[in-house]
Amino acid sequence: MSGAGTETEAVEQANTAFYEAMERGDFDTLSDLWLDAGHGEISCVHPGWPLLTGRGEVLRSYALIMANTEYIQFFLTDVRVSLAGDTALVTCTENILSGGPAEEGDDLGPLVGQLVVATNVFRRTPEGWRVWSHHGSPVLAESSGDEAEEPGS
Repeated sequence: MSGAGTETEAVEQANTAFYEAMERGDFDTLSDLWLDAGHGEISCVHPGWPLLTGRGEVLRSYALIMANTEYIQFFLTDVRVSLAGDTALVTCTENILSGGPAEEGDDLGPLVGQLVVATNVFRRTPEGWRVWSHHGSPVLAESSGDEAEEPGS
């Protein structure tokens, strides 16, 4: 297999590990997957949130999400990886199923489905590929594939 194919697979594995750590609520693994301070400042935009920068802000946001999410599962589709030297760009659609705490007397909280388009930027480090930036944007409109109608038609 070529070097580029191997590197693409390594980036895909790092991207998958990122989402699996979220699903398990594994904060330590999730923290290890982010670039450390010696390699550059990290950033994150969760859907509907302002820009978060630096390890402290970014990792606090994930701790908060994990503490308030009883269940989360990601089904990734449309995954694309682009490599440029020591930087990799991953775009994907996060098909998310999540649930919060159960109401009193209920076994499970309500489950909610959501589509989010995500861009994950990775940097190669001696320890492997690490997340440099994550940006998630909610999908608010369905894609019809049809051309938009001309005004006045």
